[in-house]
Amino acid sequence: MGNMTLEQPVRDWATDFDIGDPQYETDPYPIWSDLRRHHPVAHTDRRRGAYLPTRYDDIAAVAYDTERFSSRDVGVLPSPPGASLLVAPPITSDPPFHTEARRLLLPYFSPKSVERLQIKTHDITTSLLDALAGRDEADAAGDYAQHIPVRVIAHMLGIPEGDEATFTGWAVRILQDAATDPEIGRVATREILAYFGEQVRQRREEPSDDLISALLEAELDGAPLTEKHILGTCFLLLLAGIDTTWSSIGSSLWHLATHPADRERLVADPSLIPMATEEFLRAYSPVTMGRVATADTEIAGVPVKAGERVLLAFPAGNRDPEQFERPDEVIIDRAQNRHFAFGIGVHRCLGSNLARMELQVAIGDWLQRFPNFTIKPGTEVRWGGQQIRGPREVPVLLHP
Repeated sequence: MGNMTLEQPVRDWATDFDIGDPQYETDPYPIWSDLRRHHPVAHTDRRRGAYLPTRYDDIAAVAYDTERFSSRDVGVLPSPPGASLLVAPPITSDPPFHTEARRLLLPYFSPKSVERLQIKTHDITTSLLDALAGRDEADAAGDYAQHIPVRVIAHMLGIPEGDEATFTGWAVRILQDAATDPEIGRVATREILAYFGEQVRQRREEPSDDLISALLEAELDGAPLTEKHILGTCFLLLLAGIDTTWSSIGSSLWHLATHPADRERLVADPSLIPMATEEFLRAYSPVTMGRVATADTEIAGVPVKAGERVLLAFPAGNRDPEQFERPDEVIIDRAQNRHFAFGIGVHRCLGSNLARMELQVAIGDWLQRFPNFTIKPGTEVRWGGQQIRGPREVPVLLHP
């Protein structure tokens, strides 16, 4: 029996929040709004305790303060006692090591590298859309959004596209199922590390033009990367780019399926897609990250002890009325949009250029093929995810 079934419903979000509560997963916006006004830094004793700042400035302050808030455990659920934390540089490291580990990867996610990947991304969306030809309905998440980032990252790592279902299974087990049964996550993590161990062995014998081969050639402080570093980085790239991006594509298509005026506007003027993408990222940001206090400190006057955990709910900050006008409205041509869907500070998402490109291509190509799609009447869209929130299915009528 998983955690979710054991937990009592939340009666007071300020002192006993639960990010696994169905109400939080389905519609967290009123909860954040209420907390922001009355208890901007919520606390819970559930799952070994955590703090939840909900104001943009407070979240940013924690994210920038790498001395007092460490990234050694970025999960929103605490690692089980005695579990050895997976090293997944650069996300699970602090400066100065983090800076060097990140610098190694930056060239592969630069605007120029992402531009080269754009053609591959169009090929992927085209083949997925071709597979939907002649159908009256589809799941815009399961049939489309969930395949795009997996295939792009497989291409970058130089691993067979035929293994896509395996990668997706790992992502779901670690980022979704492990919330209720940590053992599922541990087994999947071991499987991923074994898989990449084999890929690394193959590249040592026969290097290729891919990211794994590049990591084998890379140096940090004049020495080759350790096997642990390489495997951890592969693990990070596989997981960090999959559920996050497919959740963003899924929520964007869900929005357009349920807001015909916005859909019609983007169909009529595709030049608005980049701006609309930023607004979807703001309004439906998928990612919450964990931090661990390294010393007794405080957030907005609320004391936090060394070793206590803080959840950086970037989606809550992106709905802060102090920062955004009419924050709960999706305004697809919003001009002032300093959202932090990709995080903020030294750990700002390394793959943000790639994710933006994938989102724009995915939305643009879908609208070109299915300009009149709508949500299937009578269906309830299930939102899920604690670390990464998005619609699990988006049942649509295609109306070609």
